[in-house]
Amino acid sequence: MVDSTLPLLLQGYAWLPDRRRRSGGAPVRTRLLGKKAIALHGPAAVRFFYDERHIHRQDALPQPVIDTLFGQGAVHTLDGEGHRVRKALFTGLLKDPSAVRKLADQVDRELERAGAEWSGQKRVVLFDALAEVLTRAVHTWAGVPLDEDEMRHTARDLIAMVDGFAAVGPRHLRARRARRRQEERLSTLVEAVRDEPGPRGGGPGSTAFRTVTAHRDADGALLTPRTAAVEVLNVLRPTVAVTWFAVFAAHALHRHPEHRAALAAADGPGFGWAFAQEVRRLYPFAPFVGGLAAERLEWAGRTIAPGTMVLLDLYGLDHDPELWPEPYRFDPSRFLSGPAPADALVPQGGGPVDGHRCPGEDVTVSVLATVARFLARSAYGIPEQDLRIPLGRVPTAPRSGFVVRDFAAPPADCSAGNECPV
Repeated sequence: MVDSTLPLLLQGYAWLPDRRRRSGGAPVRTRLLGKKAIALHGPAAVRFFYDERHIHRQDALPQPVIDTLFGQGAVHTLDGEGHRVRKALFTGLLKDPSAVRKLADQVDRELERAGAEWSGQKRVVLFDALAEVLTRAVHTWAGVPLDEDEMRHTARDLIAMVDGFAAVGPRHLRARRARRRQEERLSTLVEAVRDEPGPRGGGPGSTAFRTVTAHRDADGALLTPRTAAVEVLNVLRPTVAVTWFAVFAAHALHRHPEHRAALAAADGPGFGWAFAQEVRRLYPFAPFVGGLAAERLEWAGRTIAPGTMVLLDLYGLDHDPELWPEPYRFDPSRFLSGPAPADALVPQGGGPVDGHRCPGEDVTVSVLATVARFLARSAYGIPEQDLRIPLGRVPTAPRSGFVVRDFAAPPADCSAGNECPV
């Protein structure tokens, strides 16, 4: 069986859908990094994959992904009771809708501040600018100290960790260096908090940073400063990673300006939420997720040997015409009648929230809707540039980073019922 690592690196998001077409829709058997692998597709496959009796995460993630994206000892690498206790740390931080609203509100405040600065600039690269907005916002919300003079460096590092996890060469090396710098910065902050006299925090109303600092694992022990830094980054990094979706939202507004007025008028749940969900569904983010077969398994009449790498097709499922009619048409109305089934919309993975499903999905949607509304209520020009989105690059974004000119931020009273400069 020929190893598919090189074709995957070259084709990116298109690799697995292309292999599925060639297999006639059957599970794809291949090798990745020299290891036997099988790729599954469909809502039933989502349920199968996220059953911990079937798939284990421990030792499943390639070392380069751990060393860049998630970090050594992260919750993503755990199974069983250890995973449940550590995962509860994150779900506890985000299960209260008011916590998600507070983060979205902080993003809104940072957008207002940034919009005033952008108005005085001839040219703004939205990707870079929004990364800084989200970096400021999540640090403030999480209670992580961040000096203004280190903000840009931190934003670049958080972006680099995501940008380089699936790459080889300079992008991957940048991601490793970025993680090392940020783990060192946050480890020092964790130690400083633990050296303070009195309680460390972690109770009701505590910040995310102090909650992680005070967390005790399944064995009753505090996380090491380095592991605590890793998990703080697993709050900060995914929030800043919404930059990719946010720039895709700008791309969608540019390609489909007919949605701008409805989005500008959206306050609260409704069209803003639906628009954000359609951006997540249509635009490429994660191509697939993987784990290891925990035992001898049967799927679609095929035997999966223990230890086989099992891939769950995400990009293909979000563009499956049997689930999404005209899947490459941008249509927020798909979500106006209510949420999609959890095993059909999987841009960040699937499964139950108390399992391995990303606990930050509500944050992603809320923050994305906030940024999208701000852009819809603002006025700006779009100079000629390369807005193509290469599917061979993971993660991908418009080649130009989406440049805008002559930015005019929305007035303070721009909301439903008021005129916005669109």
